[in-house]
Amino acid sequence: MGRDTGPRNKLSRREGVDLFGNGGESLQRRLDQPPGMHGRGDLRRRQRVGDYARQLREKQKVKRIYGMRERQFRRFYEIAQQASDLTGTALLQLLERRLDNIVYRMGWARTRPQARQMVTHGHVLVDGRRVNIPSYLVDPEQRVALAEKIQRTPDVQELIETHTGVPEWLQREAAQGTVLRIPQREEIQEPVDEQLVVEFYSR
Repeated sequence: MGRDTGPRNKLSRREGVDLFGNGGESLQRRLDQPPGMHGRGDLRRRQRVGDYARQLREKQKVKRIYGMRERQFRRFYEIAQQASDLTGTALLQLLERRLDNIVYRMGWARTRPQARQMVTHGHVLVDGRRVNIPSYLVDPEQRVALAEKIQRTPDVQELIETHTGVPEWLQREAAQGTVLRIPQREEIQEPVDEQLVVEFYSR
């Protein structure tokens, strides 16, 4: 099954959060209203949600935030199970180390989909080597940089020149940066409950 190319705002409203980071004020006003003709239906009916449904929705939300398909997401979960840390925490740490997410966290792309496109088009270097795999896991002390060609793109050039803040586990200097360490759970600000994902796969 291919990647979902339908209306992104509908997906965001389904999960109650701006999944792609580009919905704007219009989406923010409608996040508590599910999509479809029954979106404004009986709130009491909508609140009757079982454990499985909550776990499924949280899993879908995390998948969509990081732009992954089920098979790949399940593989990341299985890797996280082998970690010494809590499975949910280890899963989020793996997701944060994805190359497309690193590009996004560095502030070189406005959204993760834009960051993913930059990677797949070969515009990102890791330790001086071109990497075009968005799910590539970047290790601590590895250096990530933008290729010169993409730096000359007006939109990217603006982000390079104006963006300043990056998470403390990253270090950035203009169009290059370094992964200093694995992020701690409290440094991952995405509105997700990873324990529900663990419970979903543990059923």
